[in-house]
Amino acid sequence: MPATGNRLLDLLPPSQLDRLRPHLTSEVLALNQTLQERGKPVESVVFPTSGMISIVAMMRDGASVEVGLAGREGMLGVQSLLGDEVSLNEATVQIPGGALRMPAAILEREAHASPQLRAILLRYVQAYLNSATQSAACNRAHLLEQRLARWLLTAQDRAGTDRLPLTHEIIAMMLGVRRAGVTVAAQSLQSAGFIHYAHGRITIADREGLAVAACECYEVTRREYARLLGTHGEDRVPAKVLEFGDQPRT
Repeated sequence: MPATGNRLLDLLPPSQLDRLRPHLTSEVLALNQTLQERGKPVESVVFPTSGMISIVAMMRDGASVEVGLAGREGMLGVQSLLGDEVSLNEATVQIPGGALRMPAAILEREAHASPQLRAILLRYVQAYLNSATQSAACNRAHLLEQRLARWLLTAQDRAGTDRLPLTHEIIAMMLGVRRAGVTVAAQSLQSAGFIHYAHGRITIADREGLAVAACECYEVTRREYARLLGTHGEDRVPAKVLEFGDQPRT
């Protein structure tokens, strides 16, 4: 049976995936497309097959910061698996791609009927929450250059491409920092030969070097996905973990 292209769906036993297939609709994820709105019901779940979705927390003063990512490793709409029908955050497409969509109510119904499906989905929820927790610690403890390297590695994993159509403005919003800081950090990574930036596109030129520049949070999160789901990042070069306080290579 052909794979769907989404790693979470492809973990399912064939019989379980067969039950979901009639309800999965293929669609194109367009740049800046809004998939969830704050305070609105979550009517469907989205399983990306390529591209990347950012989950963003919005503040009263208009400030925003990324609190989660969804790509081919998982899904958008985890709150529906926990019995919550309303989205706290906004979700927009940052890197165009493709996805499979299905009604949230059907996935919830199938998860209740199948302990095996429910177990796999809840393990993904655990990995997702672990990633969010690690990100919160990372934002407080690590240098911007390390955080940027980690974010680019994570985006590459989820989007499935070495070429990321991202501006410094977008990255600054995702990391919750000033654009000037992102520019300095990106220039440092480019000078080291890890990335190449031009015309709103970042290309990962040396993934292994970028992994050395990243903080330990990337490797911690990668290992958690692998531990819980046996997926996400195994086909990539593992990051060399930097001890806290070490400076990234420049």
